[in-house]
Amino acid sequence: MSKHYSTKHYGHNIGLSAVFRQPNADHSHCHLLHGYSLAFTFKFGCDKLDNKNWAVDFGGLKPVKKWLEDNFDHKVVLDERDPYLDTFKILENQALADLTIVDGVGVEMFAKHAYNFADKLVKDMTDQRCWVVSVECMEHGANSAIYNA
Repeated sequence: MSKHYSTKHYGHNIGLSAVFRQPNADHSHCHLLHGYSLAFTFKFGCDKLDNKNWAVDFGGLKPVKKWLEDNFDHKVVLDERDPYLDTFKILENQALADLTIVDGVGVEMFAKHAYNFADKLVKDMTDQRCWVVSVECMEHGANSAIYNA
């Protein structure tokens, strides 16, 4: 079990304003387009701190913030299996939407996608000394989901 943990939070204030829908939620209004200013919290773990007594050098996490912005900042995030994907692509071709297409949508899957990106980055930048323990994705103050492998 890890002995040291640190966290990095990208709050609602940075403007990750994403719109998405749950195509399989035909029993609820979540099948409709809706959006949030998402927030993410990354928890890092390691058994041994580096020579600066850090788990992770937060300055090295700029690619995480860029990845979050590239995928969620003013994006329409769609499941690659959305039956209306071609319709949304027409909107993108008309410069009315900027799409991010992923394997699964919703805060549970957004946390998983962020985990996968950040875990590889952190392991590479620390020569496997550190890893991502978990990622929490928050829609707002009442709803969030956490992914850990």
